[in-house]
This record gives sequence, structure tokens and C-alpha cells, in this order.
Amino acid sequence: MLRKLLILSVFAGASASIPVVYQSNPRIFEDLLKSAVTAKPGAETQPEASLASVPDKPVAPLPTGRKVVVAADGRGHFSSTFKLNGRQIDGMIDTGATLVAVNTSTARRIGLSLNPSDFSHEVSTANGVIKAAVVMIDRLQIGSISVDGVQAIVLDDKALRTNLIGMSFLNRLGKYQAENGTLLLVQ
Repeated sequence: MLRKLLILSVFAGASASIPVVYQSNPRIFEDLLKSAVTAKPGAETQPEASLASVPDKPVAPLPTGRKVVVAADGRGHFSSTFKLNGRQIDGMIDTGATLVAVNTSTARRIGLSLNPSDFSHEVSTANGVIKAAVVMIDRLQIGSISVDGVQAIVLDDKALRTNLIGMSFLNRLGKYQAENGTLLLVQ
């Protein structure tokens, strides 16, 4: 698994410039498409391009109907902004996580009130076995994709610093595919 993540990180880093160029200058792609359709044989045009550096913050998803494209960040992770129960949160898409996982601070922000007795399930994490509460998120959204009734777990803030969007969300999509430094989500 670590080897796959390392290989994916190398590919993501090498190809991360394509979505960055698109986001910094989307007209270049429109101009290329227009010139390809209207170009006369033998006539060539060169659009101007400005390359941008990879941003430190999560790249916002590019909505394309009921599809969303998430670009890999500088570390090769697919981080983005999501809405859980209508509240905006930052998270990382993690195909190694069985469930969506949020920390207790996020759970409070999205309207989940938990008692200490709710933390009755043991889960295995990268940091060992810890107690968790199993909850249901009414609605999880990213871009134009929305899934209702997503099972999740809540972990202590110390155990989970980054909210994880796991397989309990991804399995409800029609398709998800990582390729060339982007993750395509299709509902």
C-alpha cells in the first residue's frame, strides 16, 4: 500500500501542473479547442500560457456536471472542501479508509452531538486501536455531487487531525478514478 502511494505521489507530482495551468488560465484550453475546430490546414496559432506553482491550500474541485475533478496537492493527496450536513469542511479523500472519518470538533460543527458513551466502537488506525462513535451524516457534498445518509465515524481530535472522506462515500458514486494527478468523481 505504501509503495502504491509512493508511486501515485510521483505521478501526481509530475502531472500536477496540468490542472494548475487549467485553473490559472482556463482560456488557454478554450482557445486550443477553438483553434482546433476552426483552424485552416497549414495555419498554426500558439496560445500564451502562464504556469503557476502548486498551491499550498487544497485545490478546489472543478465541477463538470455530476462529475467533479480534484487535483492532487503538492504532496500528492486529494484534498478539497466538502459540505457535511450543509457545513463546509476541509478533508482528504482516502481510499484506504473504510468509512468517512471526522474529528469531534468537526462533528460538533456539523450538528452531531455525542456523549462519551457513544464512543463504544474500537477501530484500527495508523496510530493503533482507538475508540470511535459511529454516526450517520445526512448529506455529504463535493461540487455538484451529493450523497445522502453516509455512514461515518467520529474520533477524538488528537487521533484525527484531518477529516477523511473514505469508502462509505466513494462506494456510493458511479465511479472514482485517479489519473495524471487528478481524481475524477462521477455520480
